[in-house]
Amino acid sequence: MTYDLPQVYKYHVFCCAQQRPPGHPRGSCAAQGAHPLWERLGQKIQTQQLLHVGMAWTGCLGFCSAGPLMVVYPEGIWYRPQTPEDIDEIVQSHFIGGEPVERLIMVLTR
Repeated sequence: MTYDLPQVYKYHVFCCAQQRPPGHPRGSCAAQGAHPLWERLGQKIQTQQLLHVGMAWTGCLGFCSAGPLMVVYPEGIWYRPQTPEDIDEIVQSHFIGGEPVERLIMVLTR
């Protein structure tokens, strides 16, 4: 079966919006200030008409103490933005310019 998809994104961004109760041992991205960052990202995508960027708020991405976290596919790049300016830099450099923002990439180790 095939599906007629209206749009395919060059970048698809998944932003953790997990909210756990205060004092939860794992913490959560929302408790670390994620929501205003994701709102800014969504506004930037919309106002700059970045139709090649899809964005979805998600539940837990699994690295709660490191948040707020977002992952960008297809590259599988994990970002840990902390300020609105970090979001602006990701949008300008990565989503518009095609260059990931190295200083904000979270390196996952095993």
